[in-house]
Amino acid sequence: MAQSNSDAHILVSMTYASRANPDVSAKDFNEILQQAQHNNAANGITGMLIFNKNYFLQTIEGPRAQINRLLYALIADQRHHDLQVIETHELTHREWAKWSMNYASPTESNAAVYLKYSTTVDFNPYLLGAESARHLMRELSTQRD
Repeated sequence: MAQSNSDAHILVSMTYASRANPDVSAKDFNEILQQAQHNNAANGITGMLIFNKNYFLQTIEGPRAQINRLLYALIADQRHHDLQVIETHELTHREWAKWSMNYASPTESNAAVYLKYSTTVDFNPYLLGAESARHLMRELSTQRD
């Protein structure tokens, strides 16, 4: 469906958390990431994704209509469940303009960053407030620049 020009300039950001289904493998995740990068580039969407074997934490940004369409697709995606929107707001500029989908996962080298914003030793985005999620993603992305 074509986006009308009247709302193309209204940029929004949406951050959500979801639980990965137990049968999502590393191969499945790589397919998710590649598919997101391809589809997002085609739809003017940028963002940041954090994944470990249990959880997704993602911020997507782009034209409001495209983000709404993507949200419906994400809700229907059987590879995860319990999607909870953490934050949505209008943007004056993109935070993730460089990436159709940037990506980070917990590793030994970035464990301190996760601990800094987490209430537990294990990464659980459901326990993060919007500000903590934003800061976590921002700090992890600077490690990848």
